[in-house]
Amino acid sequence: MIYIATHKMFEVPKIKDYVPLQVGAENKQSLGFLQDNVGNNISYKNSNYCELTGLYWIWKNVDDPFKGLVHYRRYFGKSNLSCNINDIYTYDEMVFFLNDVDIVLPYVEHFKQNAKEEILIECCTEDIFYNLEKIINEKYPEYSNDFKDIFSNNKCTLFNMLFCKAEVFDSYCEWLFDVLFELEKYVDLTKLNAYQKRLYGFLSERLLNVWVKHNKLRVKNVNIINVEMGLRQRIQLIRRRITNQMIFSLTKR
Repeated sequence: MIYIATHKMFEVPKIKDYVPLQVGAENKQSLGFLQDNVGNNISYKNSNYCELTGLYWIWKNVDDPFKGLVHYRRYFGKSNLSCNINDIYTYDEMVFFLNDVDIVLPYVEHFKQNAKEEILIECCTEDIFYNLEKIINEKYPEYSNDFKDIFSNNKCTLFNMLFCKAEVFDSYCEWLFDVLFELEKYVDLTKLNAYQKRLYGFLSERLLNVWVKHNKLRVKNVNIINVEMGLRQRIQLIRRRITNQMIFSLTKR
């Protein structure tokens, strides 16, 4: 199955094996979808973990040969310029991709600065980043070089979207949540603003790249269809990506 993380009502694509999953469902009114607050779950952490509460739920409660996560407005599709539901890849097409690769991820995003500088601007403090790197170095020292490589470069995939075989999905989740739960011990959420408090969701976007790099997975990067974004906005995003890469290249000379 491919699960569609959502916190609100939306037009569910009528595509076989795409299933809406209400994330952060704990103490919220039911939307009539599957909810991430049943079974083994961390639904109550949604304000800080974002769609990761859905990722965790899939990991702990789903026994499918292939597992995937997309968003109510973002899907793997045939063109970054499209907002047409008909351009979303079907489940069977996604499975077919795995004949040649280990995991399907979104397109590669480019920042003006390296990933560490970018995450510090977005949501993270120096202390939090220091403790994150310390956890990697102490609990998973074999990942240290990969961590440094990803955060010193300006490229990574975002959105916490992925599709892969169950064993790959589960292995990633085991590593990711071990790191994030350890990081919680060093984070004082009262010192962060509302946006920064979503830090675990933001950090995991970058950490997925670290995990994939270390495990030398074969990756297929595909376009993302945003069904809520107009054509002008989508073109602006593509231009920004190109401009960011040019700026980064010039400043690193």
